[in-house]
Amino acid sequence: MSILINSDTRVIVRGITGNEGRFHTAAMLKYGTKVVAGVTPGKGGQEVEGVPVYNTISEAVNKQDANTSILFVPARFARDAVMDDITAGIKVIVVITEGIPLKDEIEFVARAEKEGVKIVGPNCPGIINPAGKIKVGIMPVHIFKPGVIGIASRSGTLTYEIAWHITAGGLGQSTCVGIGGDPVIGLDFIKMLRMFEDDPETKGVVLIGEIGGDAEETAAKYIRENRYSKPVVAYIAGRMAPPGKRMGHAGAIIMGDAGTAQSKIKAFAEACVSVAVKPSEIKDLLKI
Repeated sequence: MSILINSDTRVIVRGITGNEGRFHTAAMLKYGTKVVAGVTPGKGGQEVEGVPVYNTISEAVNKQDANTSILFVPARFARDAVMDDITAGIKVIVVITEGIPLKDEIEFVARAEKEGVKIVGPNCPGIINPAGKIKVGIMPVHIFKPGVIGIASRSGTLTYEIAWHITAGGLGQSTCVGIGGDPVIGLDFIKMLRMFEDDPETKGVVLIGEIGGDAEETAAKYIRENRYSKPVVAYIAGRMAPPGKRMGHAGAIIMGDAGTAQSKIKAFAEACVSVAVKPSEIKDLLKI
């Protein structure tokens, strides 16, 4: 079993004819993902890596029975693309695009929640399920191995580093989800914790957080108040970041005492969640 993606996942690549879309379509197909269509307005009738290209999402969904999409489109077009995907009946939308205006993110995330559509991102590396040999994203597949640890992360590169340590430790991963580094995202830590708790394949969870916002504090409160049934280990990036300076992601900024690494570490400690100082410590803290 896996979460979000499985053997029934049929993927449409938005922006498939661009350099990024073309490159990652080839990588997803090679890994085993069922990429059934691409969408680029004005490019309908072409093929990319043997995948048919359509002008509209509705045409692609109707002809290829797709249920998932991944976006490699410029930020200014992302809102309309997501809205169209929702209207067309797509159920999981992975938004790789970064730099999307906050107003646009608020609008399409709210619409998705209303329609029961799951959005991964924006500004994320996507999803991978090593056991099923399926990814809807941009992860380097060689560092992931089938296993029992679910990963939810605000950071793409830290996902890769920590997944490598978990693989080297012999635990492997069930599903890894890059939830995105923007202030407004679709799936957050709490939603991911719920899905991992219901997944029998997942025996432990790693939350990879960073400075800025209160996502980690909120997740810690959820774990504490709900007596979460599976072991959770956390890692917080940005311990040395100066207040008021954005560090990498749009959501990674400390304002006053809010969003500091110390406040997040304290919250996790109160929830009895071990927090690794170094990524290499995580595999030992999991105690699976």
